[in-house]
Amino acid sequence: MGENIVVAPSGMETIGLSTINVISNEAPETRRDLQIIRNEKSSTSSATADEPAKPNNRPTIPVAAHHPPSATDDTYHNNDSVLTTGSIDIQELSERPVASSSHPISRQITSRLFISHFLSTWNSRLFEMGAVLFIAAIFPGTLLPMSVYALVRSAAAVMLSPALGSWIDKGDRLKVVRVSIVGQRLAVGASCCIFWILYERKELGTKLRVGLFVVNILLSCIEKLCSVLNLVSVERDWVVVISRDDDTARRILNARMRRIDLFCKLFGPLAISLIDGASTIVAIFVTLAMTCTSVLIEYFTIAAVFRMVPALQRTTTENSLTAAEDDSERLPSANETNRVSLREIIDFAQSAASNLLPLNSIPYYFQHPAFLPSISLSLLYFTVLSFSGQMITFLLAMGYTSYAVGAARVVSTIFELSATWIAPKVQQHIGAVRGGIWFLTWQMIWLAGGLSWFFASGESLTGNKLFVASGLVGAVILSRVGLWSFDLCAQSIIQEEVDEQSRGAFSTVEASFQNLFELLSYVTTIIFSKADQFQWPAVISVIAVYVAGGTYMVFVRRRRGHLVHMPNCIKPRLEDNC
Repeated sequence: MGENIVVAPSGMETIGLSTINVISNEAPETRRDLQIIRNEKSSTSSATADEPAKPNNRPTIPVAAHHPPSATDDTYHNNDSVLTTGSIDIQELSERPVASSSHPISRQITSRLFISHFLSTWNSRLFEMGAVLFIAAIFPGTLLPMSVYALVRSAAAVMLSPALGSWIDKGDRLKVVRVSIVGQRLAVGASCCIFWILYERKELGTKLRVGLFVVNILLSCIEKLCSVLNLVSVERDWVVVISRDDDTARRILNARMRRIDLFCKLFGPLAISLIDGASTIVAIFVTLAMTCTSVLIEYFTIAAVFRMVPALQRTTTENSLTAAEDDSERLPSANETNRVSLREIIDFAQSAASNLLPLNSIPYYFQHPAFLPSISLSLLYFTVLSFSGQMITFLLAMGYTSYAVGAARVVSTIFELSATWIAPKVQQHIGAVRGGIWFLTWQMIWLAGGLSWFFASGESLTGNKLFVASGLVGAVILSRVGLWSFDLCAQSIIQEEVDEQSRGAFSTVEASFQNLFELLSYVTTIIFSKADQFQWPAVISVIAVYVAGGTYMVFVRRRRGHLVHMPNCIKPRLEDNC
């Protein structure tokens, strides 16, 4: 009677004057807690008191949902049982994103966080592209050194990224990020020095040159792992803690961080390419100088963020005491020392191997409720339909000039950046789960259309090559909006679903799969290496996107109980027909 619904942690729903327990004993966490509070305005209360109570023709006690809780879950489907009070549809209400209380984040915190993230991402993108250019200049006329360099670097990320997870979850947050910053900068600085030696001292013996190049490959692996460590720590852990469980604040932070990523992705390689075009030596020293000057800024800005957000300071005393107690319980007696010494050695070896390659985090990843959106996102890395080296090489073979390719990349980046504004707005209105399926569908439609154009107009590329390639380019550009919008939706779901103690373990395994699928995309262009065979890697890429879409649809079906959300104007007609 003249009452509003608000969220409260009571675990009860009050309808009018009665209180109904809507949380089953079997799954107490599967329903949003609701309570009724009276209106503050007495005039409204008196006005509604005279109105006759409307009958409730629907069940008032819903069945517990069959999926885990999540603030990003738009619909808590309960076998079509809907709870209503008067004209208020509880199912419709639950499908709206949760309106959490506003916790404004200090501009001092966000500015320092963005500065640190920008410098880290900019230097990583700069070095990633610069290394390709430097190797091409040092070893002209052959792709073997570049192929080995990229293959080993990606393989290291695939195999060793999961080992970083436990450190992210259990270690001191500031120390973890600082190690990633210093490790990246030292690896890049040493690598630039070796590139300079290899470029300037061409008279060095073959064995010495190969040895220095092997050292450079190892340094690139360190740089890549430190980059993963920084990215996972900041984007998957720090952002969640800083936003303080405020969905709106987290969406805004995610979008701005991704905006920085995309900006650096375009302008970092572009800047170093222009400098390298003038002088390779200058490009090497610019990369080295930026690495050396930015390390102190990153080091202290991230420390300032840590000091201004007390929640980032992880308490390890209890864990240490528990571990010490467990160790004391396992201490053998004096008589047992000799008998258990071999077992202790074996246990120590197993523990060391587990820390180096924590295989237990892999089954945890597969069994987690957020596995399906995570693996769907990872599958999207299995593509050649992006403005990376494979597609650029194909476009140049089709007759595109370097300027045309650059223009296409700029347009693509503009569309990608637009996703960082579109996705938060869509999530705010329909939630991350529903938004994800819409954005993936957008990407699937445009890529299928581009591939159809490619085959229908090309006839195995015997027609106008520029005309055929341009249709594919246009479709890829439009599909990128869906790609990065889905990326933000999936990231919101994962941040919400994965608990604090397991964010590192989960996200590093995800990063490992992303690098694996990216590596497989290079395998497709190794197998189909000719420009007139590019349609087959393109087909495989589109298939991977559709597999990702199907996988995510399974998640949506489990989470919401249905794929398509019928508007309220259509629901009564469907019910009448039934």
